[in-house]
Amino acid sequence: MKLKIATAQYSIGAPADFAAFAARVGARVADAVAAGARVLVLPEYLALEAAAGLPPHDRNDFVRSLAALQPWHDDYLALARELARRHAIYLVAGTFLLDNGAGRYRNRAYFVAPDGRAAFQDKLTLTGFERDAQVIEPGDELKVFDTEFGRVGVDICYDIEFPLYARAQVEAGARVLLVPSCTDTAAGATRVRVGCQARALENQVYVACAVTAGEAAWSPALDVNSGSAAVYTPIDRGFPSDGVAVQAQDGADWAIAELDLAALDAFKRDAQVANANDWLAQLRPPVVRARVEKL
Repeated sequence: MKLKIATAQYSIGAPADFAAFAARVGARVADAVAAGARVLVLPEYLALEAAAGLPPHDRNDFVRSLAALQPWHDDYLALARELARRHAIYLVAGTFLLDNGAGRYRNRAYFVAPDGRAAFQDKLTLTGFERDAQVIEPGDELKVFDTEFGRVGVDICYDIEFPLYARAQVEAGARVLLVPSCTDTAAGATRVRVGCQARALENQVYVACAVTAGEAAWSPALDVNSGSAAVYTPIDRGFPSDGVAVQAQDGADWAIAELDLAALDAFKRDAQVANANDWLAQLRPPVVRARVEKL
């Protein structure tokens, strides 16, 4: 089975209100669908773009902007559902920082099916920026999702830098990992890229990463954005020698690749290397901890 996937390189704008935000997102999604994509990944913190329409004292303050966005949560989820149904796609609808009670927020990625059913994955490990905000809490459950083309996992930005999350998802049957991300520095973008490629290599799966792009001086979270949208593959016979199926060029809105899931399954049976199968070798009692030896 072949699957065309699109990962967004989403240039942050300044929509005047939620309707303008919804129109921007809808137009980007329509472009990817017109290119044949069936699975679309929008970036982390996407909902914060809607904060551009808030009064300056709200949009210029990260914590106040989170509180001010909460009345639009249902509209945000309804937009994701409507786009998935209209275009018959699977959609990672970026992330929305949702009030989990007492002013504590979860960084939540909704994954929506073509019939409009929605599930979610919360971010499990917070970045320094998120910890410093003192109002964001980590998620407490790792998931995989059944789709018509098999199981997938969602790893939000920093989470892809931790091998055991992806490994648990792959052991639960995921063959594709979807990564909505947002990084402000080149170093941050590199860490996410290396994390994506490492998880693809270790687990011999596809990893698709969406990013925010451009500058938005009005937002303390989206002010500067780095990185490139890309789809990563195993590094072995039948796949790109650099492990990159596609990487978006500067100024592009999407990175789009066709994934061959049948080839992935066949490759795992006849690969030059077997990283995924050899994972357990790391857990042998004599090597699970290093022995100190004096010289």
